[in-house]
Amino acid sequence: MKKVVLIVVFLVVLFTSFTYWSLSSTNKTFDTCEIVGLSDVNEIDFKRYDSVLVAASTLYEPNRIKNVMQGEQYRKAWSTPIKVPILYLNNLDGNVKILEEGGGKQTHSLKLQKDDSTLMTLRSVSKDPSPLVPKVAHTLGIENIVVDGISAQHPYAALVVSELSKKGNILNTMPKLVFVPKQEQLSSYNDKYGNRLFLLEYETEGNAAWLGLKNVDSLIDTDDLQELKIKNTNNVSVNVNALVRARLFDLLIGDWDRHAKQWGWAIEIKGDSIIANPLPCDRDNAFFNLEGVLPTLISNNTFLPEVQSFESEIDFLPGLISPFDVYFMKDIPQSVFEKEAKQLQLLFTDEAIESSFKVWPNEIFVLDGKELITKIKNRRDDLKEYALLFHQELTKSEELNQALKGSEDVEMTKAQMACFNCGNK
Repeated sequence: MKKVVLIVVFLVVLFTSFTYWSLSSTNKTFDTCEIVGLSDVNEIDFKRYDSVLVAASTLYEPNRIKNVMQGEQYRKAWSTPIKVPILYLNNLDGNVKILEEGGGKQTHSLKLQKDDSTLMTLRSVSKDPSPLVPKVAHTLGIENIVVDGISAQHPYAALVVSELSKKGNILNTMPKLVFVPKQEQLSSYNDKYGNRLFLLEYETEGNAAWLGLKNVDSLIDTDDLQELKIKNTNNVSVNVNALVRARLFDLLIGDWDRHAKQWGWAIEIKGDSIIANPLPCDRDNAFFNLEGVLPTLISNNTFLPEVQSFESEIDFLPGLISPFDVYFMKDIPQSVFEKEAKQLQLLFTDEAIESSFKVWPNEIFVLDGKELITKIKNRRDDLKEYALLFHQELTKSEELNQALKGSEDVEMTKAQMACFNCGNK
């Protein structure tokens, strides 16, 4: 018995030692991109160049202990330099002005507006998770477990997701990878946003002309759609086929983080009818790759059922049902799920999937492309089964009794809060 206790104590000490060794590999919580071949970035006249060789971040560079304890994930993709076009805001079509600073808890962003009221956003590729680090982690010196978790996100996933979306007839924000040097147009934002790597993409609100859709001239957020529904109860509906297709597509690419604030709606007017077409945004967690001893212990089906690694098969589909799904999709018949799953299977041929990855530079494709393609194909083949299970889980879900994320300020009755069409009853 004493020998067993000694062995257990030894293993605990060994595990603790490896943990702290792994987590102490860097004390930084945030870093921007690293430019290759330019010694003093602030002295460079970027107007002499049309592109720059840049790595998204070297903050997640691996070592053997870190790979075991915190996972290999997408560390190589983050630290591999690629050629990126340089963007000056005055070179965009139409006069552009900066409206405001935005972003969530990790992403730094600037909202831009063109003369025609089209809204765009610069979303930082590098993330700043420091606001998410709890005080206890700082106290114990293990804040790196949160910071390093960003390496599970692929820095260039959104580019491939955009191409796949086009092939699946799913609206998307059309992101482009750009390097934004310090410039006069950034004004007071230069220190925070200058000399950084961004995704330049359209916003999910404002002028909708860039979508090129007939009878669609505006984009609104989910909370605005709810208010529109309350004012025009029987005239406002959601394009349920497009919504089901978009959510099944999320399953296909492993994007588990799809709360209400990550959707916009293209408003289509047909006579007296107002139809809301879903516009997904924020693809930070597509192809999410969670590995290593520590992340596996922390994220599991009991505590964080929605946080799932992108594998050839979906590990726990019930964990992917969100309040957004219950609110908008609970009353959609099974036949719609079957129809859209079959349609996606037809649209996503092997060639369609493979060609979507051509948007990546070869340096990134050789790291992750083939493995991701194989996983997407496997999920595509099983999509009908996932669609049926998704519908089954929805039908078992109880109606909501609290507001969706971002809709806390919308005045609703209990019925209106329960589901999108509940106010019709």
